[in-house]
Amino acid sequence: MTHTESEVLAALNVSRETSERLRLLVELLKKWNPRINLVSKTTLDQVWSRHILDSAQIHGLAEQPVGKWVDIGSGGGFPGLVVAVLAAEMGSPTSTTLIESDQRKCAFLRTVLRETGVPAEVLAKRIEVAEPQNADVLSARALADLGLLFSFAERHLKDGGTMLFPKGVTWEKELRTAQESWSFTHEVITSKTEPNSVILKVKDLRRV
Repeated sequence: MTHTESEVLAALNVSRETSERLRLLVELLKKWNPRINLVSKTTLDQVWSRHILDSAQIHGLAEQPVGKWVDIGSGGGFPGLVVAVLAAEMGSPTSTTLIESDQRKCAFLRTVLRETGVPAEVLAKRIEVAEPQNADVLSARALADLGLLFSFAERHLKDGGTMLFPKGVTWEKELRTAQESWSFTHEVITSKTEPNSVILKVKDLRRV
């Protein structure tokens, strides 16, 4: 289901300042995307639905207030940049860190943060070598299968922390495979933007 800019902003019920920041994020994404391929070109026509609302729903699934939120493999900044923009208004999370190894994508992320005036840290490192983050919430979108995401979480998520991972149609298969090596509790939430997709809310992770 595709939502327009006005529909998404109405659904988010955010301040005028936050709306302007999200518009600026979209503007910068469209400007940079032809040069660095931050998101699939075919999704730009539905950017408010596929990227802004999709990211905002992930923020909304965390138990607020959140201390430290870490978005791994941030790429074009979803959900990390949207989480940071929402945090500037809501005060939750109190800090946002985006980990991305591609220097050009990091330049984009930093540009958006600077131009929107939103505070967040961009770590230009590979996830597996970045210093452990002790995150309260860890998110990743379209990065890797669950098994690999869990190994990243083992490094960067604090005890008792929450993982929020959007997943497509193969999510059940990924879940079964991950359960062979990991013990965890999980909740399956249907995506508001992609009817065949879900967001997996995972806790209590440990190796089997």
